[in-house]
Amino acid sequence: MTAKPNPRPMAKSAKPAKPPKAAPAGPNPADRTAEFEDMLRATSQTQRYELRLYVTGTSQRSGQAIANVRSLCEEYLAGRYDLEVIDIYQQPGVAASEQIIAAPTLIKKFPAPSKRLVGDLSNRDKILVGLNLVARSTDTRWVEL
Repeated sequence: MTAKPNPRPMAKSAKPAKPPKAAPAGPNPADRTAEFEDMLRATSQTQRYELRLYVTGTSQRSGQAIANVRSLCEEYLAGRYDLEVIDIYQQPGVAASEQIIAAPTLIKKFPAPSKRLVGDLSNRDKILVGLNLVARSTDTRWVEL
């Protein structure tokens, strides 16, 4: 009698898997932050900004928002911005098309990305960050996980 061949091959001894190679060490994350902030400053110093400020009539809050935005623009964007002030009482269709639900609202149309800031716009730091004129914080810390 002849032996039938075994249809299943014999199991080979399993070799332990090699650990994955470590990724090459890249630049320090703190250096990346500084590089990003430098690029942000360079870009913000050359681009033209298109801003729309939606207000409600001639209220004190509207007047304050207009003054705050104009002051900030003259200080940081002198000669490089277009600011359109829109009274939503006089132009409700424009406000509806932009889906304005509160006023005052400042919309940065250009440069991208578009951004909306709502309120009296008296917090200059938040406006500067919202318009990408300064980095979020100078105390940015990266944590290696």
